[in-house]
Amino acid sequence: MRTAALQERRNRLILADIVRTYIESGEPVSSRVISSRFEETLSTATIRNIMVDLEEGGFLYQPHTSAGRVPTAAAYRFFAQEIASQATISAVDKDWIRREMGSPTNAAEITERAGHVLAEVSNGLGIIVSPPMGKTVLEHARMWLLPDGRVVVVLISPGGNTRDKVLRPSRRFSQAELDATADFLNSHYSGWTLEAIREDLLQKLANERERYEGIVQSALALCGPSVFGDDLTREVHVEGTAQMVGAVDFTSQQQLRDLLEAIEEKHRLVTVLNACIETPEPVYVQIGVKEISERGENLALISAPYMRNDLVQGSLGVLGPTRMHYERAMTAVAYVAQLFSEALSKI
Repeated sequence: MRTAALQERRNRLILADIVRTYIESGEPVSSRVISSRFEETLSTATIRNIMVDLEEGGFLYQPHTSAGRVPTAAAYRFFAQEIASQATISAVDKDWIRREMGSPTNAAEITERAGHVLAEVSNGLGIIVSPPMGKTVLEHARMWLLPDGRVVVVLISPGGNTRDKVLRPSRRFSQAELDATADFLNSHYSGWTLEAIREDLLQKLANERERYEGIVQSALALCGPSVFGDDLTREVHVEGTAQMVGAVDFTSQQQLRDLLEAIEEKHRLVTVLNACIETPEPVYVQIGVKEISERGENLALISAPYMRNDLVQGSLGVLGPTRMHYERAMTAVAYVAQLFSEALSKI
């Protein structure tokens, strides 16, 4: 990030001021505006020369000759990494977020509240991605036989969070067999993750086949990879679609259609948000989100992992226009992730 244009502290401060001014106004920023705001006494000519250097460095562009400058993706990236990352959450936001998150009674309620808060602070989408199915903790299982032979498997987690899947098993089950399998899982594996349950079932089958063969094979058939699935089976909760569509200055109707399609095909959001879990930063920032749309260069993602009982469960964040109040959004995402983790560990 420290290119030649940013070697001098003064240049970095001016670039940060330009980004902040543009975020506030949405209008190209002139040297005269920066001169009136800047902490040092500099002539407009000096600031204009610095802006030319920043433009040559790829941090600014001029929409037309008579206009001021507008930040590029590189400028937003600089601002997020070196300026906004040093920010602390305001007392007003901290109190408001804590009130909004409240005292949830179940996982669904805390998820909805977190999504609402994230959407509000970003003027974009608030997104929460649940753990993969294999990481789901089982509290209670239920199973029903459908007339065509398919089976509905319902898994209830602590806090009342429910995941369900309709399966077509390789053989036909009776309702009595399904009831017996559910009872076996509930009595032996309450509090286990599905991943751990499957591993233990395979171990039992290998070591004590005669004792466990019937019931364990039934359980494996109904709690196998078809139930675990992959990242596409993660649940995604999205808040704020209407306000984002109204807030972002789309350059074309195609750009708007691409965004709405990405929201509909939620696996794209999952792919992007999961990247934050793989990075060491507590808050992950991505400027330009091409994974969502070819025209995603005008979007920014800010995300953070959340925990349950000290284990990473999933991720949450905001997806909004690059012209976003980064200090507020980044500090809010970090604080929501903290409160969300605390709430999940209590229910």
